[in-house]
Amino acid sequence: MPKTITRDELRAAMNAGTVTVVDALPSGAFQRRHLPGAVNLAAEEIDRAPERLPDTDAPIVVYSTDSGCTRGPELADLLDARGYTDVRRYVDGIEDWVGAGQPIDTA
Repeated sequence: MPKTITRDELRAAMNAGTVTVVDALPSGAFQRRHLPGAVNLAAEEIDRAPERLPDTDAPIVVYSTDSGCTRGPELADLLDARGYTDVRRYVDGIEDWVGAGQPIDTA
């Protein structure tokens, strides 16, 4: 089961360039706003994981809306089951990120 990561830990990893951030929301929500540099991959697109996330050993952090959203945990579990070895979940999601005044990107 994938571990979790806090906002501060995620921000530090993003600043250091040591993590791939994955937005598990549908493409429309991703286009409206997402964490800087995030890759969009919803659970229903899991077959596209090899092209979007080619390194199965790379540190990956998956997020969705907030702690009540099941999309992030579902995708993290699917990646874990497909052999990705370093998957973590940012449970509080983009709502926490935005609420803390962190920057976002739009597509």
